[in-house]
Amino acid sequence: MLKLGQILNDRGSKYAVSGCPVSSRAEIDAALKLLKREKSYAKATHNTWGALLPEDGPLKADDGESGAGMVILRMLEREELAGHLVIVTRWYGGKHLGGDRFRHVQTCVRSYLDALT
Repeated sequence: MLKLGQILNDRGSKYAVSGCPVSSRAEIDAALKLLKREKSYAKATHNTWGALLPEDGPLKADDGESGAGMVILRMLEREELAGHLVIVTRWYGGKHLGGDRFRHVQTCVRSYLDALT
């Protein structure tokens, strides 16, 4: 699993991004479990993710960050990156970010995609 760690901070909230190749929902669940073995990721407020699976199609989870999984999926679709899981982790800092949270998810996913090339 590729973990880029903390990408940005905004008003106390911290964002990180991770990911790995996957081909099934079971592999997604295993990757999430592996990530959450680290105490800091297990205690994160949100671990949102998206993946385009070759056979199962698009899968996502917002983990309480409404709409974030769809942002990840759209970016994966634009890049035509199938068979890959991208997880954006947020540690809530106490202040609502409004629409900025979606820009932060995009920044994290872009950082991850750039690290793949």
